[in-house]
Amino acid sequence: MTDTLPIRPLTAESFAPFGEVIEADPARMRLINGGTTERFHALASPEIAGEGARVILNIFRGQPRRFPYAVTMMERHPLGSQSFTPLSGRPFLLAVSTDEDGRPGCPQVFLAAAHQGVNYRRNVWHHPLMAIGETSDFLVADRDGPGNNLEEFFFDEPFLIAEPSL
Repeated sequence: MTDTLPIRPLTAESFAPFGEVIEADPARMRLINGGTTERFHALASPEIAGEGARVILNIFRGQPRRFPYAVTMMERHPLGSQSFTPLSGRPFLLAVSTDEDGRPGCPQVFLAAAHQGVNYRRNVWHHPLMAIGETSDFLVADRDGPGNNLEEFFFDEPFLIAEPSL
């Protein structure tokens, strides 16, 4: 039987086992540029491993998913973290899992608000980008360099995500 996964709001506390939430946190605000700019400092710490690797910035353009959506697979990046920050002013969904003996456990689904991004830690199981509603652009910080930085796992039985309430 296919399980339907609940969708939870994205908070720094609920997402902490998987990485960091990227948003304008007043506790991290500093005034710079003669007081004309608010800098929200050190919101995430990209991770990379391997000689010759570097952090790169990309724009990913995600096509909206149709619901109910079947989660059939998860992926992880053993050599580097990966962050997603929305550029299109749209919320998006995240599905993450704890590691259970080298495979993902039951996914947890979060609804990220349009002003929130995330930084998945190295080796965290997650579903690929899930734009909702409209085609959406994301600024993505990722690892580039030698070595295989992608591992995929396909579930025997899919999990379902119902249409999110926006």
